Formats: sequence, structure tokens, C-alpha cells
Amino acid sequence: MKTEFTIGYAVQSDKERLKEVIDASFPRFLRFFASHSVNSEGTVLVSEAKGAVVGFAKLTEFSAGDGRFGCILWLAVHPGFRRKGVAAELVKAGTDCLLSYGAEAVFASVQRRNVASLATFDKEGFVRVGFLGLWRFFGWQVFSFYRKIWFVPGEVVLMRGGFDKDS
Repeated sequence: MKTEFTIGYAVQSDKERLKEVIDASFPRFLRFFASHSVNSEGTVLVSEAKGAVVGFAKLTEFSAGDGRFGCILWLAVHPGFRRKGVAAELVKAGTDCLLSYGAEAVFASVQRRNVASLATFDKEGFVRVGFLGLWRFFGWQVFSFYRKIWFVPGEVVLMRGGFDKDS
């Protein structure tokens, strides 16, 4: 039987369940940053099943040069609800939301070893883009871009929109 879930905007009463999803989804080191980000300014989409938050996507917007861009900054699904399409729907809804706000492209950064997350973003039309591709897109502002998406070593940058492939 397929679990039915809905996607909407996070509200104050979702905070405790968001913390549970973060604690179940991220290594201890990343939990602080995920919690801080989710509780800071910006948009958080939540997926709910049976009235409880089972996943979330933190969205952020930024400008670089003359362009407006978006980023799916954090994506997590409670382990009991994985492999049910929740993450894919959050990525789709987050991308649609950011594009509707006027983003020229939507980015994400994912741990290189996170095969499930990479597959989810790939399925939703994201492509990997390396430093040279980002340099062609942002020029010297590429370093500011990395800071705005909270990029850390061991991650790959993914992009939907803008240009298609990194050569």
C-alpha cells in the first residue's frame, strides 16, 4: 500500500519533528548546521504523511552578477519513509518554487558518496557541474557562489536550468 503524503510550507509547530528528521538523517557534525539552516530565514518545504512531518527541503535564493538563482540547501527524509518518492517530490516542489520566484537556475550540493540523493536529483533533471562550468557561468563570483550554497569538500554541485553540461 502506497503512503500518501502532501507537501507544504513549514510552520512553527513542525520544528520538533524537523529536528527528529535531521537527527535521523545526518551525521552528528552536520546536524548543527542543518538545524541552524532550517531555523534561519528562508523557505522550508515539508512533506507530511498521516499528519506528521516525514521530510523537508530547505530552499534559499541568492543573486550573483545580474542573475537570480536558487538552491535546495538541505534535503532529508525520515528513514521510515525513504524509497517512497518523498525526496523526489520535495526536489520537484522545491525546484518549481524557486523557478516561480524567478530563479534562472536551481543548484544543490550533495555528498559524493550519497548515491540515493544523487539519483533523486538526476531523476529530476539536475546535472553535475564542475568548477570550470561554474567559472564560465559566474566568473570571479564563483567563490561567492560556493559560500552561498554552503559547499564543503566531498560534495558535487548539481544544477537544473542555466546551461546543460559542464565540458
